[in-house]
Amino acid sequence: MDLLMIIKAIILGLVEGLTEFAPVSSTGHMIIVDDMWLQSEKFLTMHGANTFKVVIQLGSILAVVVTFKDRFIDLLSLGRLNKDKVGSGGRLKLTQVIVGLIPAGVLGVLFNDYIDDHLFSTATVLIGLVVGALLMIVADIYGPKNPKAQTVDQISYGQALAVGLFQCFSLWPGFSRSGSTISGGVLMGMSHRAAADFTFIMAVPIMAGASFLSLLKNWEYMTMDALPIFIAGFISAFIFALISIRFFLKLINKIKLLPFAIYRIVLALVIYLIFF
Repeated sequence: MDLLMIIKAIILGLVEGLTEFAPVSSTGHMIIVDDMWLQSEKFLTMHGANTFKVVIQLGSILAVVVTFKDRFIDLLSLGRLNKDKVGSGGRLKLTQVIVGLIPAGVLGVLFNDYIDDHLFSTATVLIGLVVGALLMIVADIYGPKNPKAQTVDQISYGQALAVGLFQCFSLWPGFSRSGSTISGGVLMGMSHRAAADFTFIMAVPIMAGASFLSLLKNWEYMTMDALPIFIAGFISAFIFALISIRFFLKLINKIKLLPFAIYRIVLALVIYLIFF
């Protein structure tokens, strides 16, 4: 196994882990980094490269599960959170998570093939980066100064559904799942931290479901020769996602979304100048 391939796998895992849950679009960064520099299709083939990206995404999902393990145990009624972790409005319910998942889940099933065939390109990613950044700026400017839902346990079913509708924007590569849902949550009266927590919790079932379906469809490309590459990328994504999530959650209420929006616009401009 070529050491260079392992290094490239670790780099792609790093990109996935650091960007999956920050509002900057992990898909956009993966497409840009891979197309411009790593070109994983050359050593994994096109289908193998797509399968690899699914596998490393599972590493990021595992990082969320580890970070929110107590919350998931509570949602599945396998235990109860400590009282000091639950807001005055009760606690987040599994049904609220399901309500938030329905809109993007339905649209994802209906338009999955179209998205795969027509929207995964550098040009479409640039559009998603800029439009998503504008939504984030709008959320920071027009979101309530004193949000009703300060914690994820205080959100309503209506807010959960609204965040789910905003999540539909993330089906466009480059828009960012966390960017669209945190923005939507803030505009609907949630604090940045509450919206971020709900975003990460919702991400696990929808990302895990999509990833496992993709793996079943492309299982034949998980060859023994490519296995070290997949393992290296998975571990890399898990480690860097774990670091990224914890760092992001500590800062989001302080820095809000504007710095990420500026970064997205600058990145889009740089990539445009390089590509076009």
